[in-house]
Amino acid sequence: MRTLLCAALLAAGLASTAHAGNLLDLAVVDRDTGQTLPTYADRGKLYVAGTPGHRYSVRLANRTGARVLAVLSVDGVNAVSGQTADTSQTGYVLDAWESTEIAGWRKNLDEIAQFNFTALPNSYAARTGRPANVGVIGVAVFTESVPAWRAREQVANEAAKDAAPPLPASAPPSPAAEMQRSDRAAGAGAPSASMAQSAPEPRAKASAERLGTGHGAREYAHVDETTFERASRHPAETLAVWYDSYANLVEQGIIARPVARTEPQPFPGGFVPDPPPRR
Repeated sequence: MRTLLCAALLAAGLASTAHAGNLLDLAVVDRDTGQTLPTYADRGKLYVAGTPGHRYSVRLANRTGARVLAVLSVDGVNAVSGQTADTSQTGYVLDAWESTEIAGWRKNLDEIAQFNFTALPNSYAARTGRPANVGVIGVAVFTESVPAWRAREQVANEAAKDAAPPLPASAPPSPAAEMQRSDRAAGAGAPSASMAQSAPEPRAKASAERLGTGHGAREYAHVDETTFERASRHPAETLAVWYDSYANLVEQGIIARPVARTEPQPFPGGFVPDPPPRR
C-alpha cells in the first residue's frame, strides 16, 4: 500500500497537545493565529473551538522510538485519498519521535488544499455528498511489522539491558515535574473514539451554523512515498477530536457560559468635579 513519508519538524511547543495517546499526540493548530487550540472535555470526548474562515492544521507527534502510520480522517473523509475514511486506507508515516503538521487535503506529492473552518454546507465533505460526519478529526495509528531478524535483535538488546547492573537511585522529582506527569497521565487516560460506543445524551441544538472543514487554496507541501507493513489489520490506537464554533460549544454546554458581572471598583472617580452652585 502506498503511504506518505512526512518531512520532519521541530517538536517544540507540544506541551498543550489536544489529545495525548500512548503512541501519538494529536493537536489542532489555528494557522492564522499560531495558537494550539485548547481542548474542552465533555462526556468522554475532547472538543476544540474553531474560528470561521481561519486556516488550521493537524499536528501529529510520534511518541515512540519506531515508525508509525497515521491514517488521518477529517469530517469522515481520508485526508490523503479523499475516500470515505476507513482505517485500512493510506496515511502518513512518521519516523521515530517525529512531529509534523498536516495542513490540508493531499492533492499530489507536492500540493495540498488548505484546511479551513467554514459553514457545514461549504465543507468538502458536504460538497461531495457526505455531510453525516462533519465536525470530527480522527487518526488511526498503526505500528510497523518487525522482520524476524530485527525482532531477535531487539530481544537480545532487552536481555542485555535486564542483565546490566541497576542504575543508582535518582533524586525525587520536583513538584513541577510531578504536575507535568499528572497532566500527561490525564491526557493519556482519555477514552479514544473507538471506545465511545454508547449513544450520547441529547444536547441543546446549536443556534448558529455548525462548522466543517473546507477545501481551501492550494499550497506547496512536499512529501515522499514509502512502504509500511502494518503489524496488525487493526489500529494500535485511535484518537479523535470534535470541533465547532465557540458560540455553538457554549450553546451546547460544552464550554461554560461566560458570566457577565460588574465588579466594585476601589477608585471609581476621574477628575475633580465642580462643586454645586451656591444657593
